[in-house]
Amino acid sequence: MSTTISEVAPEILEHAADPGEYEPVSVERRYEDPRATIDRDRSKHWFKRLFPILWVNKWPFSIAIGGMVLSMLFGVAVPALIGKAIDALPAAVTDGESSTLFTFLGILVTLATLRLVIGFFAMYQMSRVSNQLEGDLRSVIYNHLVTLSFSFYDRIQTGQVISRANSDIRAIQMFLMMSPMMLTSVLSFTFAAAYMASVSVTLTLAAMISTPIVYLLSMKLRKLMFPLSWLTQARQADVAVIVDENINGQRIVKSFAQEGNQLNLLARAAKQLQWVQVRSVDISALYNPLIENITVLGQVLVWIYGGWLVIDGQIQLGALVAFNMYIMMLQMPFRFLGMLLQMEQRARASAGRIFEILDEEPEVRDRDDTITLTHPKGHLKFDNVRFGYKDEQILRGLTFEVNAGETVAIVGRTGSGKSTIVRLLSRFYEIGDGAISIDDVDIRDLATKSLHYHVGQVLDEPFLFSVSIRDNIAYGKPDATMEEIIVAATAAQAHDFIMQTEDGYDTVVGERGYTLSGGQRQRLGIARALLLNPPILVLDDATSAIDVTVEKAIHEALLRLMENRTTILIAHRLSTISLADRVILLDEGMAVATGTHRELMASVPRYREVLAQQNRQIGEPEPDDAEQMDDESDGEYRRRIAAIVRSTPKPDDFPGGGAR
Repeated sequence: MSTTISEVAPEILEHAADPGEYEPVSVERRYEDPRATIDRDRSKHWFKRLFPILWVNKWPFSIAIGGMVLSMLFGVAVPALIGKAIDALPAAVTDGESSTLFTFLGILVTLATLRLVIGFFAMYQMSRVSNQLEGDLRSVIYNHLVTLSFSFYDRIQTGQVISRANSDIRAIQMFLMMSPMMLTSVLSFTFAAAYMASVSVTLTLAAMISTPIVYLLSMKLRKLMFPLSWLTQARQADVAVIVDENINGQRIVKSFAQEGNQLNLLARAAKQLQWVQVRSVDISALYNPLIENITVLGQVLVWIYGGWLVIDGQIQLGALVAFNMYIMMLQMPFRFLGMLLQMEQRARASAGRIFEILDEEPEVRDRDDTITLTHPKGHLKFDNVRFGYKDEQILRGLTFEVNAGETVAIVGRTGSGKSTIVRLLSRFYEIGDGAISIDDVDIRDLATKSLHYHVGQVLDEPFLFSVSIRDNIAYGKPDATMEEIIVAATAAQAHDFIMQTEDGYDTVVGERGYTLSGGQRQRLGIARALLLNPPILVLDDATSAIDVTVEKAIHEALLRLMENRTTILIAHRLSTISLADRVILLDEGMAVATGTHRELMASVPRYREVLAQQNRQIGEPEPDDAEQMDDESDGEYRRRIAAIVRSTPKPDDFPGGGAR
């Protein structure tokens, strides 16, 4: 087992180092972290969980709410003033007392102007707050996504993540922008009802006779719309998944002539989305007109009963006119209520889908007292490691060591766990049992950024971003000079084909680098690793798609790259195995044999069988026909290449290079 932290030599380790030290980003930071995150209490209402993100904008939000309330108060005062002006009109006409009438008119113009200015400013502030909340929530989701373990991405579809980070956030943003308008309409309802009650209680009751019916209909609508809102967001995500897979998998779709089948899949998903949306429209078309128009019943009663009161002299005509204007304010919350309930249900469903991501806990976490490697020697040890994906056990007590500076090839059948070793060494997954150590330090005691900084990887299918070739090579070292980038590309045998592209190093590759061949992408991946120059290097079948002639030239660079550093080769080709000092044979998740290529060929039949099977798959000569390669594997091949590469630059020779 690995030694304890206290037993490790202090010159190798450094405690409590700044994690940012190991972020290889030397460019100016242009983003801001979200100022708040959601409430982690899952028992709370969805809005309460989002409230911390909203509350960081409390001042502009409060100003917006205050402005909307003030604008509403000016609006509530208008009908009463109009009623007073109507009552003053006879005196102005018969007695010539027009000053009172003009006073009311002047006040009305002033209120209208103030309401316009304040209402505009309030809506502007509310729009800013809602869009800021959208941006903060998007940042919260992305910041959380980068902390999640690979196991999360193994079980979720890309389209689902994209949908939740876009349309679901927009649904919440729209609701939070519209809900204050509902608040002000409720306040206007309260003030209007108070004024109406001061004029005539019975007439007010007649105007509000439909309110209980509207409430019951609104609650029924809310109950029906929530499951439909959830389904709508889920179906939209399903469509996004199909579109994403079709775009990224166009080569497969076309090569198997499955365009029609994929269109059928999309049509089926779109049909399911259409059914949910049509069902939502059907319910809205039934309930919203009822909610909006049933209030007309109160208006009819006001005109009939109020007219009788005016004739009887119990109220003035101006009061009746004001009453009818206030009825519009009574109706406004109910006009908003149906639409707002639909938005609230969609926002609630969207929040639930977002919380499914934000409530996900990463399986791989830094411990409280992490340490960082400063100058690792590179001694690796797998001690009885057990690991499986879900219910499928992959590694069953894997044990082996790699000495500092040693190059080891790992060979095994498909599914034996070779690539899993790479993922566990970088701690992309948490091991089930056993321990993995670097220089006798358990990797679970290391800060993950420190671990990733010192363990470089070149995968069989390197991921390229849709940016320039230069930026892809310099991804791990954005401040690299052009000279460093060219040296790395030349060593990886990529410089010549780069210069043949339209814009050279400024050529923008297509999404995932699909405008380049597989071999070209692998060479750029190798150049990226050469530039970063890590002390521990893992090559996961990194030259599988490269022509044999080009591969030999790349091996020249790799021999210099592997010099004085620990290297693990996940190998299939004999030419790659020949680069190794030692070979480890993997079978059913265990290391069953180790030795040089010649030793294993002579004494381990299973090793010979694995090579024969792999060579048939890639079209190389089988071991029986590969005596020359077998002889070269004891060192002849390495010595021949070493003689060639003495004149080629080492990574240490790079401008600003050298092992970190």
